[in-house]
Amino acid sequence: MQHSIDPLRYKAIIFDLGGVLLNIDYQKSKAAFETLGIKDFDAHFSQLSQSHLFDRFETGKISSASFRKELRKESEINCSDKELDHAWNAMLLDFPMQRLQLLEKLSKQLPLYLFSNTNEIHITQFKNKLNEWKIRDRFEAAFTNIYYSFEFSHRKPDPTSFETLLNENNLAASEILFIDDSPQHIEGANKTGLQTLLLPSTLDITSIFINND
Repeated sequence: MQHSIDPLRYKAIIFDLGGVLLNIDYQKSKAAFETLGIKDFDAHFSQLSQSHLFDRFETGKISSASFRKELRKESEINCSDKELDHAWNAMLLDFPMQRLQLLEKLSKQLPLYLFSNTNEIHITQFKNKLNEWKIRDRFEAAFTNIYYSFEFSHRKPDPTSFETLLNENNLAASEILFIDDSPQHIEGANKTGLQTLLLPSTLDITSIFINND
């Protein structure tokens, strides 16, 4: 598959966050939750699927407090909020500077959008990390609009989520590139007519764009 993309072919680009821009490792959260006593974490959450509880949390239908309470009840574990949050956030890793530099370069050429399936606990931690790295303002300024599913009330791969994003920004699907690392999200985007790229785990996002300097 060819991975040399000319960004100027498109009117805008929609980026996923985790696994595309932010490095993540699901296994770290799985291991942390197993330490707390959850032995079937994959049945609750993975890259490819998740339980109804996680769906509700990532579409803002329940609060962080309710999520913690229900997860403890479902999993029959006894842990503090801090311990649960630490395990849930364990998957969030680093954000390489060259990816921020790519976003800043691309944002001067065309509008960029961020669309992430995520939740209040993760985004609080992510923003804290951006502040620690002293790049939060630069990161957020690179995007015309940022869509976090728990605030947006829509999550991928539901085609309605993409249609709503496109309509809110007066974008034509056929002119927009969507980049994600999860095949089910790419499938949902394809149903709306978006141009798509499934980013392989072996490729860094910084390596796929043609240099237009």
